Amino acid sequence: MIATCSRQLYADVVLKHYVRLPGTPLRASRRDRVLAAAFYDRGIPLPVVWAAFVIAAARWAIRRPQQRRLEKIRTLYYFVPAVDEMLAIKPDPGYVHYLAEKLRPFVVEKERLLAAAATSSNQCSGTRQNSAVSHRR
Repeated sequence: MIATCSRQLYADVVLKHYVRLPGTPLRASRRDRVLAAAFYDRGIPLPVVWAAFVIAAARWAIRRPQQRRLEKIRTLYYFVPAVDEMLAIKPDPGYVHYLAEKLRPFVVEKERLLAAAATSSNQCSGTRQNSAVSHRR
């Protein structure tokens, strides 16, 4: 996929998937964008990045009740060791898809949060625009 897409598109796709993962921020940072572009520069195929996201997110989200809950994931850099691991071991695609299905409820919840944040952001910017218009009068 790398040869057929631009660096910008590649980074956009990586970040779009990153923010949908459980435990990640609702928005990617500039540093996250720089790292996503660095993945492109390293020639890492998108399926490898996706597999790393799935496996690392599953390790983060799917835990036994007696295990302590992990802190939120603050940056894309959290996934670098998983990307390197996927490059080294080439995981079975069936296993990655199995884990992706296990993560589905977490991703659905995150997508709900993203949609709510987008709605609230749109309402706030609309309110700011309206108030700016009313102050001009």
